[in-house]
Amino acid sequence: MALHAARSRRRSRLLVPLALLALVVALGAAWVRVGDELDQARASALDRLAAVQAAKRYALTLMALDYRTVDRDVARVMDVSTGQAREEFARQAQGLKDTTRRNKAVQTGVVRAAGLASMNEPGNTARVLIVADSVIRWDGTRTAPQERFYRWSVEVTKVGEGWSVSRLEQVA
Repeated sequence: MALHAARSRRRSRLLVPLALLALVVALGAAWVRVGDELDQARASALDRLAAVQAAKRYALTLMALDYRTVDRDVARVMDVSTGQAREEFARQAQGLKDTTRRNKAVQTGVVRAAGLASMNEPGNTARVLIVADSVIRWDGTRTAPQERFYRWSVEVTKVGEGWSVSRLEQVA
């Protein structure tokens, strides 16, 4: 009986530290899981922000054309595009360069608003809505500057660590 009571006391003394150890392990596992979920949420938020920034950068680049620097301007548009957007722009690039030079056109623009409309589940494509305005002037003429107002639906695709515009659609 005395032996049984001694064993019972030893088990009781072992049970408390073991229970505390199990609690610490469970809390540690929960902490790691919550940390992983926070990291994933942070990465997803950064991707959404980067997708919108890429669409804005493309819109600004597209509206920044100057007859004196048109080769560089067109190259910058090509650098921030991929897929269908790049192919379509490449097809029109030479005509755009020729017209810009011939008319001594200078276009500047501003993005008024940009917002993420959607992002696919793996987070590698997104659709961004852009509202932008531009002004075109022609050097050496008395022609009044012309204002243009754009509303675009921009598809951006993750390419490596960055985002590039893969499709551009004007919306009403």
